[in-house]
Amino acid sequence: MGNAAISAPTAHAAPTPSRRLSLAAIAAGLALAALWLILFRHLSNEWSTNEQYSYGWFVPFFAAFLFWLRWEDRPPRADGAPISNRASSFFLLTSTFLLFFLLPLRLFEVGNPDWRPLGWAHAGIVVALTLLFIWTIGGRRWVWHFAFPVAFILVAVPWISPIEAPLVQGLMRVVALVATEALGVFGIPAQLEGSLIRVSTGLVGVNEACSGVRSLQTSLMIGLLFGELKRLSVPRRLALLGGALAIALGANFARAFTLVWISATQNPEAANSWHDSLGYSIVGLVFIGSMALAALLGKAEGRGQKAQGSGGHEEGTGAGSDGSGEARATLSKHPGGKAQLPAPTSPTSSFFLLPSPIFLLPIAWIIAIELGTEAWYRSSERDLIARESWTVRWPESAPGFRQIDIDEAVQRTLRYDAGRQVVWTGDSRVAEASLVPGGHNLAPRFVLFFFRWEPGTSTILRARAHRPDVCLPNVGWRQIADHGVRSYPVGGGLSLPFRHFSFIREMQGQRPMFAHSFFCIREDKVQPEAAEAQADLVEGEVGGWMRGDRMRVVREGLRNPGQQVMQFVVITPEDAGPATAEAEFRQQVPKLIATGVDGGKVTAAEL
Repeated sequence: MGNAAISAPTAHAAPTPSRRLSLAAIAAGLALAALWLILFRHLSNEWSTNEQYSYGWFVPFFAAFLFWLRWEDRPPRADGAPISNRASSFFLLTSTFLLFFLLPLRLFEVGNPDWRPLGWAHAGIVVALTLLFIWTIGGRRWVWHFAFPVAFILVAVPWISPIEAPLVQGLMRVVALVATEALGVFGIPAQLEGSLIRVSTGLVGVNEACSGVRSLQTSLMIGLLFGELKRLSVPRRLALLGGALAIALGANFARAFTLVWISATQNPEAANSWHDSLGYSIVGLVFIGSMALAALLGKAEGRGQKAQGSGGHEEGTGAGSDGSGEARATLSKHPGGKAQLPAPTSPTSSFFLLPSPIFLLPIAWIIAIELGTEAWYRSSERDLIARESWTVRWPESAPGFRQIDIDEAVQRTLRYDAGRQVVWTGDSRVAEASLVPGGHNLAPRFVLFFFRWEPGTSTILRARAHRPDVCLPNVGWRQIADHGVRSYPVGGGLSLPFRHFSFIREMQGQRPMFAHSFFCIREDKVQPEAAEAQADLVEGEVGGWMRGDRMRVVREGLRNPGQQVMQFVVITPEDAGPATAEAEFRQQVPKLIATGVDGGKVTAAEL
């Protein structure tokens, strides 16, 4: 009786296998869900702002569907026997290192959300941790079986600039060359100038959208997707991928030729109306062509397997296969499509190969990382003072007003949320002071830039890149003077600091041109001690985003509080002098700026 009394409580206190399963499964499931959601949130900034990676929104759903298909024909899992100490130590050390590395990674991501190497590091950690978790359930065979759908998210991670930029530039030159040669075949005169094509109606540029890199990246995703859906072998997957890339590049060459042909035979505006619709048609063509090619390759593989006979050895299933061939053999023996799942394991075995409490630690650590990262940046932001908002009033009724397309290389560098560049002409005191020899008066050109970065969407370093002393020398202007910073009233009791530069552009055989640029960068919120020092940002030296700058952002807890840049440029054939240019700008700026969040339009009469 005594022994029974002692043993009964012991048996009652031991957790049942189902209880161990639910505790571990809930903890591990929450940890994995948190890891993937945080990764998706980080990558979504690029998916939303960069059309080149807009297909990324579909990738998580495709990956989940592919994982479900793999789950349907999963191989038998391990028998639940205790794993070796060496394997257990490997799991613990690897997962601990990866989880610990998430802390500095998240600190850098919040301060530098547009630094692409961080996206690759983050995605690699999440994929590795997910595969480690799968290993604790089914062993190495499950890791091989589920590797493809887990790693499929990598096709949605933006390429790093050292790879993307040379590829884009190379494709632009090749596309421009092919389009120029094709025009010559059809008897249309065309001259190649770098990535520009000169036709009878003017210059036609082959920009990033026409380079084919967008369709190339989309074709990679589509080719990999259909290869997995058909469970093709590795050689056939590579053939499908090559076919998808060939379709994308060929269609893009045809698109570029069509746009240039329309520009040459009609006008560039007519070509612009076809630009987007032809781009979408390429995606549809790649999708349909890849699907048809995958069907053909799938039939060819099926015929090859039948020819081997029932006793032959099957080909591997390609990337993501467990390598054993058992799952494919099981499916082939059941034409109805239902996989023969393994028999249930012993009721005394745990669902995981490692003790359940191990899976409670990651979710606690992930929560601590997110709370700690937020606390670090909030501690630097709690005393920030909001500044009065302002925006630009565009002079759309001014003489010669027109919008200038912003170069896609500039868009890729700045990654602003809203931006516009316009130009107009007009008679003014600058025109009176800039008479060319002979007394001829040439009206000056006014150029206005405005870029806006919303809070948290980009690093604060991006706005520093758009400065006249950086941008104008890159397009042939030479700086001849820096006149410093002055504050200009813009109405409503608000004054803004603008830095004044002078430039000259000298071209062989042509009259030199002069430019006076007025530049302002303004943050939505600042520290109290900087609230009155309005000229800090425009007085500083040129900023960049080298590793040292990005580390400083993290060290000082500087998230982007929201910022905007305005640049006003006066271009004249003769130098009107800094005093005259400044007087002109002082007269113009109150009409071009409206306080508050809503901008408006300024009439020509006001100017």
